[in-house]
Amino acid sequence: MARNDEFFLNRWIAYYGSQLGEENLYIYLDGLDQKCPSGAGRSHIVAVEKKGIKVVEAEKLRLDFLSDRAAELFKSGYDLVIGVDADEFLVVDPRTAMNLSEYLSNRKIGTSVSGLGLDIGQNLNCEAALDEAKPFLEQRAFALIHSRFTKANVIAKPVRWGSGFHRIRGHNFHIDPNLYLLHFGNVDYDTLKAKLESPDIIARGEQKHFIRRRFSVITAISAAKRILDGDRVFDLARVLQTVFRHVYAWNKPAMLGIKWVVELPERFKNLV
Repeated sequence: MARNDEFFLNRWIAYYGSQLGEENLYIYLDGLDQKCPSGAGRSHIVAVEKKGIKVVEAEKLRLDFLSDRAAELFKSGYDLVIGVDADEFLVVDPRTAMNLSEYLSNRKIGTSVSGLGLDIGQNLNCEAALDEAKPFLEQRAFALIHSRFTKANVIAKPVRWGSGFHRIRGHNFHIDPNLYLLHFGNVDYDTLKAKLESPDIIARGEQKHFIRRRFSVITAISAAKRILDGDRVFDLARVLQTVFRHVYAWNKPAMLGIKWVVELPERFKNLV
């Protein structure tokens, strides 16, 4: 589900369409005032009544709605459903030599599976403003390993997602060794700065959240005194996030405040 996010939606459709087929994409526009994205192709797009104003209320309503839609897709014959935001791209490590559909089809999934969360951000020391005509990972090479984006995105049966797809109510999570969830919401400083003043962000009272969560990723990457080789720490991060849990939610991974900034492997460059 997305609102006023055509830039990411068009990339989302292009990526997931290439991996799964556009006819298997379901997009819900949050508000009857929303227009169909220009790159819609054969994807299924429906505008629905806006799901709340304030961020907490809106998130609960949004994920309850999407959980219901996922249950309908299972009834219609799908054996797996992937739930992601418009700025999130679930990718398979190129070492597997498989695309997303092939990989998931060959993996036995009980209830859900998660990719390791990587929050991609602009390194202001060495990366220019985003060129929207070029692929993201040709222009961005750094990420913060972030348990917040190790989400229970892939489900094999009807469940109830928690807000933001961060967990599944009443079920554990399982981090796959070859899946990564790349979050691009912080991919460009200038874009974030412009979005901070958007009417939707102001109406939801989300400006403080925006500054704290979004800009902090770019700051962490740009100010990092040590940048790690991703391949050296990805497996350890999976172990830490599996062992450490939030006190208030055992089914959400945590990193106990550890902030590892990594350089992405060269083989990721053409993924998104």
